[in-house]
Amino acid sequence: MTQVPWTVGLLFGGRSGEHEVSILSARAFAAGLEGCPHYRVRPFYLSRDGLWCSEHLSQEVLGGRDIAMAELPTTFALPEHAAAVDVWVPVLHGPNGEDGTVQGLLTLMQKPFVGNGVLAAAVGMDKILMKAVFAQAGLAQVKFISLTRRQWQGEPADWCAHIEERLGYPCFVKPSNLGSSVGISKARDRNQLQVAIATALSYDHRCIVEQGVVAREIECAVLGNDTPKASVVGEITYSSDFYDYETKYTSGQAQLHIPAPVPSEVTEAVQQMALQAFRAIAGRGLARVDFFYLPDTATILVNEINTFPGFTATSMYPKLWEASGVPFAELCDRLVQLALED
Repeated sequence: MTQVPWTVGLLFGGRSGEHEVSILSARAFAAGLEGCPHYRVRPFYLSRDGLWCSEHLSQEVLGGRDIAMAELPTTFALPEHAAAVDVWVPVLHGPNGEDGTVQGLLTLMQKPFVGNGVLAAAVGMDKILMKAVFAQAGLAQVKFISLTRRQWQGEPADWCAHIEERLGYPCFVKPSNLGSSVGISKARDRNQLQVAIATALSYDHRCIVEQGVVAREIECAVLGNDTPKASVVGEITYSSDFYDYETKYTSGQAQLHIPAPVPSEVTEAVQQMALQAFRAIAGRGLARVDFFYLPDTATILVNEINTFPGFTATSMYPKLWEASGVPFAELCDRLVQLALED
């Protein structure tokens, strides 16, 4: 680890509904490494079709220019300068980026990369598998039911009755594999439930239905490999009905409270559960773990883990570490060093 400078391949964009968020995160990460003489950042932009663009086009996108369709590649080809990369930073969110697929490619390339490996990324993206792993680890969660598109098409009335008996209303319906609250609906009656399930199953062949709870939404960031650390905890508040895509990515719709105004014992419990969730999926590098906190009963429920959370300078993950004494540029450096260490 004495080589200087390291060539860092910044991989962003990709085939995901979070394409634009990935570009914003990549710009922030590039800015975070800009002042460090140990790194030479080279951008790699993946088009919405999953095709690798030239270094020139990648730099243009990173710099803020909109690329015309005619400029994009038409066939898959790994750019020649990829061979010069020493360590990759896959700043990709959602399917085809955060789900183990790109991590598998980078593993085959035998190059270190920032963040979670194939197993952790895949489990963290699939809500059904994630909840099964969390249950095995003894982590408390909201009640849920999973079903497939074929099951729903075969017996919709029976599934509705089962969900009503087991979970009641309101409930939340989510595609099993998707991020940024895409395809998520809140159902308050059977008609809304039917529409919500149909919507979720239009995005994925499996979906999950969760019992609705009146709770505060608490988040905790994790950083590290074999000895991970947990950040201070934060809270998200919003005036919309639930934390949907529009609320998440519209300026001013949601507020971050760091540190979260909760009792110290709640903070400590959330931090321990965040580390437990991270270890349960064999996490490496980074993750953000989201929780429901029910003050009336002092109950803490793990909601989900994000294996490459939003990484803009104003995103919750870097903000949590900033409040924990790790500035943004140092955080970016630590993540690259953790990848090299691993």
